[in-house]
Amino acid sequence: MAPNIQKQTGSHGNGLERGSAAESTRGDRVFAPAIDIYETEAQLLLFADLPGANPQDIDLRYEQGELTLQGKVPQREHKGRLLHGEYQEGDYFRSFRVHESIDARKIDAEYRNGVLIVHLPKAEQAKPRQVNVRVQ
Repeated sequence: MAPNIQKQTGSHGNGLERGSAAESTRGDRVFAPAIDIYETEAQLLLFADLPGANPQDIDLRYEQGELTLQGKVPQREHKGRLLHGEYQEGDYFRSFRVHESIDARKIDAEYRNGVLIVHLPKAEQAKPRQVNVRVQ
């Protein structure tokens, strides 16, 4: 059985539950980063796109069953007159409820090429195991 991590706005069957929207203290935009979640026998892997975020400005917290991700993006210096603009600047925020089948003490993360990779290891009791059948 897969660990239950669902979005709070609705069950998506991926084991994460999405939290509330963030409030910006800087007056800028706040974006919900695009997230992909994969499951292996040992863990869930969460991939969060955080382009422009500095690794030292990423705050990933687990508290009372909730995993919260915040990423600060420094404002860029703009020289010259903007002729066409599609790029939007802002910080990132996303929050998920984490099921107790995840071993919260072993949650780990790495940041590579603008992508935060969060390792959510399954607790031993949640991992599938082979049951031997005895012949009598």
